[in-house]
Amino acid sequence: MAAEARRRRVYLDHNATSPLRPEARAALLEALDEVGNPSSIHAFGRAARRRLETAREQIAHRLRIDPERLVFTSGGTESNLLALSQAQGPVLVSAIEHPSVLENAPGAERLPVGADGRLDLAALEARLSRGPAALVALMWANNETGVLQPVAQAAALCRRFGVALHIDAAQAAGRLELDLSALSFTTLTLSAHKLGGPPGIGALVLGEGVEIRPLLRGGGQERRRRAGTENVPAAAGFAAALAAWSTAERTRLAALRDRFEAELLAAVPQALVIARHVPRLPNTSMVALPAVPAELLVIRLDLEGVAVSAGSACSSGKVARSHVLAAMGLPEEVAGSAVRISLGPTTRAEDVIAAVAAFARIAHDPLVPRASRTT
Repeated sequence: MAAEARRRRVYLDHNATSPLRPEARAALLEALDEVGNPSSIHAFGRAARRRLETAREQIAHRLRIDPERLVFTSGGTESNLLALSQAQGPVLVSAIEHPSVLENAPGAERLPVGADGRLDLAALEARLSRGPAALVALMWANNETGVLQPVAQAAALCRRFGVALHIDAAQAAGRLELDLSALSFTTLTLSAHKLGGPPGIGALVLGEGVEIRPLLRGGGQERRRRAGTENVPAAAGFAAALAAWSTAERTRLAALRDRFEAELLAAVPQALVIARHVPRLPNTSMVALPAVPAELLVIRLDLEGVAVSAGSACSSGKVARSHVLAAMGLPEEVAGSAVRISLGPTTRAEDVIAAVAAFARIAHDPLVPRASRTT
């Protein structure tokens, strides 16, 4: 049984990218069979336009917003950059934001998070009370820990002080049922490949009555908000992937995640599950084997046939200490040994069993450095 588990290739890195869902693949291939630029006025162009607008309407319906508020982009990074580019004054960002926010707002003031990984709302309120701010950027769910942020409370504070709010929901869409009609925000980022759609497409959702200045100019596409011929097949796949998510799927993933954590802690008592008792995405678990370097753990798990990651996938090719865990105040022994396990629609119970077995073999290998539990 152990040898069989060792041979299996198990993909547990859905927060980096999730395999294309069958529904998205079918929609993508169907759209690829058609020709036509959605800006053309002939019959081929009109057919492409209908397919594009149908995808926009399907996504908007799922999010409970007006379709005219949804701007297609090339992905989450572009959406975040487009949102940040609107700020005309000081920008405030949480200390745990994705690099596509932090690196596109280099002069931004960072807001602290607590030991639970959630934004310190008192610190946000105090900062907004002290002086001017143009924009607050806060992710809905952290890509590393899965911790859910207090976006509704932050939105209320921003509304009270008249400050724009940008929400990065790239990891939240699909994995949570998002009702954007109940939330006040200025802009919000979506990314298709995180939820089983095709890579290379995302969206920026605009708040009620919000207009933006385009970054890309040279055409009237996306209601003059983002120039460039729209990626119709990818939009169709995006819509199909989002529609495929269900409450039952999320419940199934949460049960698998909880099973993984319980069985891991039983098999490897020295393991730590970061933010285990904090509201998180149903698919995400961040685990540390204190004193085992994260890079070594990722490599050893890969040799065992289990794919996980350490930190953000946008740091591909290097494993450095997580800025997220540093912001949470975790000691180096823990922060430097943490890896992310993220489940998705293709994850099954046998994958979780194989992952636990792989962790146990590594933890009990006398050649791997070990330490007693310290927190």
